[in-house]
Amino acid sequence: MYCPSFPLETARLLIRPVADADLDDLCAYHRLPEVVAYLPWTVQTREETREVIEKRKTTVYLDKEGDALALGVALKETGRLIGEMFLFWRSEPNQQGELGFVFHPDFHGRGYAREAAERMLAVGFEDLRWHRIFALCDTRNTASARLLERLGMRQEAHFKGSKLFKGEWNEELIYAVRRDEWLARPSSG
Repeated sequence: MYCPSFPLETARLLIRPVADADLDDLCAYHRLPEVVAYLPWTVQTREETREVIEKRKTTVYLDKEGDALALGVALKETGRLIGEMFLFWRSEPNQQGELGFVFHPDFHGRGYAREAAERMLAVGFEDLRWHRIFALCDTRNTASARLLERLGMRQEAHFKGSKLFKGEWNEELIYAVRRDEWLARPSSG
């Protein structure tokens, strides 16, 4: 079983399990239609967000294929939760995981998502020694696609009309990076 020593730290962030005290911060963006537009959930009520917190309390370690780390991202300076990072164990025999993320729009464009994603990729490649990590991205979500590219991930596929998502056939991009590529990258400084 892999359970990180929390919090995972970056220069400006603490990546840690979500807690009951994060309810207001999570509600602040889980209720926004523009935030959930490309996510597998819809706008959430306060009670639904409270239920999410309860479920996330069990997603703080990886024991087997299918498990996930679903963690909050908080500012070191204030402790305020500004987003979430996800690392899913997708294939044990192929040593693969999936990266996901969501951030409050008030904190977009400041490099926080990249900083947190780099830390999660390090968990996957350096701690877990996975061979490949991929990410799924709706083609309309250009900001996420740009972030994945800045992380050194390459677009490997473009699926057109392959999945019924929120009542319409969407187009989805698959981005990925291998462990050897991640370890050989220049420092992001």
